[in-house]
Amino acid sequence: MSRPRPEPVQVIKQRRDGALRVLTEGIPYASFLGITFDRRGDELTAVLRFDEKLIGNPFLPALHGGVTAAFLETAAIVGLSWSILWEEMERGDLDPKAVDPAHLPRLPKTIDFTVDYLRPGLPRDAYARARVNRSGRRYASVHVEAWQDNRARLFAQASGHFLMPERPASGHG
Repeated sequence: MSRPRPEPVQVIKQRRDGALRVLTEGIPYASFLGITFDRRGDELTAVLRFDEKLIGNPFLPALHGGVTAAFLETAAIVGLSWSILWEEMERGDLDPKAVDPAHLPRLPKTIDFTVDYLRPGLPRDAYARARVNRSGRRYASVHVEAWQDNRARLFAQASGHFLMPERPASGHG
């Protein structure tokens, strides 16, 4: 008996990118702000492209604090959701071919979210990465860091707790 040929890497990459696109298209506010996600393997970087509408204080000028908070919270929610989706795809519990809005998990709900504004966000592109500290069936804890030109020079960071959506029992059979 011969084993089936593995799928080409490009096909797998396209499916993963498609799953991420479906996940992020379900967040209209992210589109309004111009937040996109750059995927490298299982690691996501949220990207906030600069736009004049994001400026809160035109005299500095600086990004609006609400935009910064929304950027961080979106990065946290998408990062958390992606980590679950990625794990399910890798385990084989979720068929990447069937990833569409009807089959995606609901997004986690924010319980609390605390933002530390470390310095003004400058009028340029910003980046953020979320780190899932704990993810269980009912609750998750996530930390997010945002920077602009220098990854070591954060302009904001946040910690949040999220209520996880109920998931159907996984497994094959």
